[in-house]
Amino acid sequence: MDNDVRPRLDHILDAGGLGRGQVAVVLLCALVAMADGFDTQSIALVAPDIAAEWGIATASFGVVFGIGLFGGLVGAIFFGFTGDRYGRKPTLLVAMAVFAGCSLLTPLATSLTALGVLRLVTGFGLGGALPCVIAITAECTPARMRATVVGLMFCGFPLGAVAGGLASARLIPAFGWGSVFLVGGVVPILLVPLLGARLPESARFVAVKGDDDALRAVLRRLGIDGVVEPEPEETRSSVTRLFTEGRAGGTLLLWATLFLSLLLTYLLTNWIPLLARQSGIDAASAIFGVVALNLGAVVGCLVIGRLADRSRPTVVIGSAFALGAVAIAAIGHAGGSAGTLLVAAFLAGSLSVGAQMCTVALCAGFYETSVRATGIGWAVGIGRIGGIAGPLLGGLLVTLGVGTPELFLVTGSTSLGAALAVFALARFLARTHRKAVPHEYSAGKGQSRGRPLQQSLHRGL
Repeated sequence: MDNDVRPRLDHILDAGGLGRGQVAVVLLCALVAMADGFDTQSIALVAPDIAAEWGIATASFGVVFGIGLFGGLVGAIFFGFTGDRYGRKPTLLVAMAVFAGCSLLTPLATSLTALGVLRLVTGFGLGGALPCVIAITAECTPARMRATVVGLMFCGFPLGAVAGGLASARLIPAFGWGSVFLVGGVVPILLVPLLGARLPESARFVAVKGDDDALRAVLRRLGIDGVVEPEPEETRSSVTRLFTEGRAGGTLLLWATLFLSLLLTYLLTNWIPLLARQSGIDAASAIFGVVALNLGAVVGCLVIGRLADRSRPTVVIGSAFALGAVAIAAIGHAGGSAGTLLVAAFLAGSLSVGAQMCTVALCAGFYETSVRATGIGWAVGIGRIGGIAGPLLGGLLVTLGVGTPELFLVTGSTSLGAALAVFALARFLARTHRKAVPHEYSAGKGQSRGRPLQQSLHRGL
């Protein structure tokens, strides 16, 4: 949702397709998402081996899973704010250095306490990287294809998790669980200088900062022709702006959607390997269950994102969440059948996790440039609270002796809750749109003279 008081920049970005420079930006951001996904998934994949080596109960890993996600919550909020204040690119480089360094230190842990501290700080960096790459991608993409492109970039996250699953199946038997974290740290360390040299700052961020020379340089890096005059710097970003100018209802509904969807996502990714092993499925098939979940997320994100760009995003995404609830419940009935587990996990990933990834694109479209990273950061941060609750809820249910079918039925109900939140968002946007159109839209050219929220409504969120 970009402010139309900057028509020249918006016109240039929205008039064409994706040029080579823009594609390069999306690919670089996708590599960051892959590194993030690899490291986020790694702890769940090695948990059974750490538990066996240290002689501890698998249920105790719920706290370890949760504390890493708490670090992600704090990182998303903190780095989202600094991204709006100091720039997306420098903030991203710092966040990557943090999670890469802590990942390299993780094999040195010899207790759950040490492991928890390292995962806390790793999560801080992991959580901080995502708002930056989402904002950078959204701000170099034409509005008409934003859901597809942001979703495509964010597919790097489950692809990284898939790579983590495939690598773990080979690395752990050969080199031990610590080797997974070494790979997860080396890759982002290598990416930092590449991003420093090749990734430009967001053109829209530079425009609102009023640096004419920097703006022209960024546009040249993107391969975009045209003279763009920078606009005066906008009001500094703060969390209070997420609740002003008609944003409050949409902000709360986006938070609710991400809370519920990340709860189910992290419960599935963290507990499928452990519960599958307990059900008698072999170790490799248990890991491939998570691989199938993440592959499904990639396929689902691409399909849902494309449908969302062609239709009403809220209706498409909400419907996917609702259908995903059935697929998640089916995972609990896989029993000892590896084939059933793989099919059910793939469908759950395609629908529920794919919809969750496209919800991130909704956030990117809902907020304007000056508050976008803050808005995304808080939305992802609130979502991480759900991510924390998911593994902890799984651990609690396992400790209480709840059966596997009932556990996944509870998880499926959260996907249904996310669907209801998205449908409520659709009604909120439609209602606000009806109120705003008679007063805030100019005739003839269809350009908004009103607030940023009404501009997003005009684009059909």
